[in-house]
Amino acid sequence: MRKTHKFYLLTTTAAAVCLLNAPMALAADTAADAAPVATAGDDNQLEAIVVTGFRDSLMHARDIKRKAVGAVDVIVSEDIAAFPDLNLAESLQRIPGVTISRDSGEGRQITLRGLGPDFTRTQLNGMEVLGNTASGMDNRGGVSRSRAFDFSLFASELFDRVTVQKSYAAEQDEGGIGGTVQLSTAKPFDYKGFKAVLSAKAQQNSNVSGKTSPRVVGLISNRWGDFGALASIAYSESDSNEFGYRSFNWGPIRANPGNIGSGVSAADAARLTAATATIYAPQADTYSTWYDHRKRLGATVSLQYEPGDKLKLAFDGLYSQLENSRQNFALATSGVNSLTGNITGTQVMQSAVIQGNTLIASSYTGVDLRSEFNREEDKTKFYQLGLSGSYQATEKLLLSGLVGYSKSDYHLPVLDKVFLESKNHAFSFDDRPEMPVNTYDAGLTDPSKWDLMRMDTQENRISSEYKNAKFDLDYALNAISSVKGGVSYKKFVNSGAQWSDKEFKNVPANTIISNDLKLVVPYKSLGAYIVGNVDPVYAAIGQVRDLEAQGAKFATPGTNYTVTEETKAAYLQYELNTEILGKGVRANAGVRYYSTELTSDGTLNTGTSLQPVSIQHKYSGWLPAFNVAVDVNEGMVARFSANRDISRPALGDLAAAGSLTTAPFGGTISTGNPNLTPFTSDSVEGSLEFYDGKVGSFTIGVFYKKLKSFITAQTSIMPYSQTGFPLSFLLPGQDGTIPYNVSHPVNGPGADIQGLEIAFQRDFTFLPAPFDHLGVVANGTYADGSSPVIISGNSVNLPLFQLSKYTANATIYYETDRWGMRLSSAYRDKYLDGAGGNGNIGSGYKATNNIDFAAHYNVLPKLKLTLEGLNLSNEHSIQYTDVNAKRTTVNVSSGRTILVGATYEF
Repeated sequence: MRKTHKFYLLTTTAAAVCLLNAPMALAADTAADAAPVATAGDDNQLEAIVVTGFRDSLMHARDIKRKAVGAVDVIVSEDIAAFPDLNLAESLQRIPGVTISRDSGEGRQITLRGLGPDFTRTQLNGMEVLGNTASGMDNRGGVSRSRAFDFSLFASELFDRVTVQKSYAAEQDEGGIGGTVQLSTAKPFDYKGFKAVLSAKAQQNSNVSGKTSPRVVGLISNRWGDFGALASIAYSESDSNEFGYRSFNWGPIRANPGNIGSGVSAADAARLTAATATIYAPQADTYSTWYDHRKRLGATVSLQYEPGDKLKLAFDGLYSQLENSRQNFALATSGVNSLTGNITGTQVMQSAVIQGNTLIASSYTGVDLRSEFNREEDKTKFYQLGLSGSYQATEKLLLSGLVGYSKSDYHLPVLDKVFLESKNHAFSFDDRPEMPVNTYDAGLTDPSKWDLMRMDTQENRISSEYKNAKFDLDYALNAISSVKGGVSYKKFVNSGAQWSDKEFKNVPANTIISNDLKLVVPYKSLGAYIVGNVDPVYAAIGQVRDLEAQGAKFATPGTNYTVTEETKAAYLQYELNTEILGKGVRANAGVRYYSTELTSDGTLNTGTSLQPVSIQHKYSGWLPAFNVAVDVNEGMVARFSANRDISRPALGDLAAAGSLTTAPFGGTISTGNPNLTPFTSDSVEGSLEFYDGKVGSFTIGVFYKKLKSFITAQTSIMPYSQTGFPLSFLLPGQDGTIPYNVSHPVNGPGADIQGLEIAFQRDFTFLPAPFDHLGVVANGTYADGSSPVIISGNSVNLPLFQLSKYTANATIYYETDRWGMRLSSAYRDKYLDGAGGNGNIGSGYKATNNIDFAAHYNVLPKLKLTLEGLNLSNEHSIQYTDVNAKRTTVNVSSGRTILVGATYEF
């Protein structure tokens, strides 16, 4: 199956070569050449664009890219609103070098040119922002407390332009080595006068039977002379169900001789009972289901006042709210006599298939099973207020400024789990198929065979707050050059905490609950089994659910910390727009100085207790940048950029805290390091771009980044007693000898990343009718980079986390004045997301290729019907651990999503 991904990549490249041989006029539109020029750092200087169709949106996006100084890619209006996209992440994946991660069937975070989500800075209406949410799946990290922006917070319909700045200019805020994503909401002066639009869609997912959810968008805008006002709103609900296989992890196991049956060969039995464990086995083979009912509400308001040509004032506000209501179910081999570590209880291994050092199939008797029903309710509220303006003080001097505030509040008030246990089962697993197969004996749906085992409760809060202020001036030295300068102030505060409670109901004896408190999993799953009904069980037992109200009693170690960053910056930049030897030349060169004061407040372990601490750290630096674009001829642009930028360490890495996660087979401890220095990157890139008037373009570019002070994880395995954490945190039956994975961040020696990007777009106007309405957009990216990771005391060179070596996107479209349709493909190569653990070298995701579809029909000039399909191939998300053995940890399906709707413009 995975070979088709490589074939897809090769055929995409072959298609690009064929299209290059098609007739291309290589003649630019002279009227377009006269349009305003944009710099690498100021997309907002561009004039308003009104887009009426997909082909038209591609043309305008291409013009913006062509006139820029640095490397930028743009999505304009219809490119977002009419793509088969549920949120901004889905839209961004169409841009060269951008890949996304998915959760609950939707795009969530982005990776740019091989650098992970923490390396990409997000701006909304000119101000840096941060918003986080959570995954319902433990294997994907759960709650996201990081610098990675969760684009699932926003409906794509709220925005009329997204600009991805890949190169850096001194006028840009520092902090995004990967690049900067600029989100822009609609403004009233984008339109000539009154405008109102209403759109409604019905949505269904193939993994959720019998449920249809709504998606509604409305916009109204008008202008009254010098004043304009606009408001928009987007509301949607969706039902998704990811189900499949997962395991906690893989780790070395050791069995007592009495736990090995006669069906296991003598040679395999000797290896499994050796004093030193060398055979890796899955920990808690699990069938799981993650159902999510999601609500998303977004609203914008924009006011503009422009009395004449000198003064321009604007106010922009945005509110967004994302709610998840999840029901998670699991059937795992993790009862008291479990398959989560060594085989030492009632379990007897009856057969074993060992390949190398991996147990790929096995059967057992005497295994205790555990079922889980987990209810979660979470909500993220995001809002931003911004006031901006400019004043043409003299013919040569332009003054501009911006002040704004944004805040994101994530709250998880409900996370309640009920675990039931069913004892003494026969069980087998086979990891050889791509979807691992578990086989169980009878009794899984008999409620009398299940007893209450454990109840877990958790709450979370995360808040991210930005205060932004900047002042800039632009002085024209003459007709071809100018000097820009400015100062800025930014204060960022991230705080959060977690509260948790685990209560074992089978110690010292089982707590009996009635059968009417149990039910069979009600959603699609790989198998049917009994779970405890959360709300009735909690009501019957009387366990505390409101943990936050109890204060420090239930505080989770290491989660209550605050990171405050206060940054002052100034820049000076020279700009040139002229002709040299008959060639149009646009360039900027400048330097930025920044100074950041960091304060990390939290708690650290003294070996006997957690004590409050506050650690301060100050750092500063100079960031030079140079960008140049040359119009080699009427249809060719050459670009070159060289710059230095930084990315600040991850929030968890800066925490003055240590977090602890317990598990039956051990656990993990992660500690922060507030004295880390930022990632620093020296970057160079260049590209050649060919434009065929209004019908096509081809771009080829290369980039190289040298990262210094690269932050990497240093991990080791040690007995819990040596970690300094109190023994009271351990689970019942555990002692200080149990092994724990201990990790903390350090500034490493550095890393390199280099890559190649190819993109092309072509309208097939040279074909005879009706094929002249066809067109294609495609791009491919190659990126390569690695860094050393310390695992069990050894330095291991691994590919950069989140880096996919090959990515590609392709869209074939057909559009007339009456109707149109598009088929899109997004390929992402395999990538790592962590160092591994338990002796595994690296963990990550296998390659994916998502297929989407969209079609529309204009019934009337102002009435459009739409049909959209996402993930038509029902691509599975597959995670693995260890780069060599690629042991499967997750294989789940999120299903196909179909939307049917109508849009009416008043």
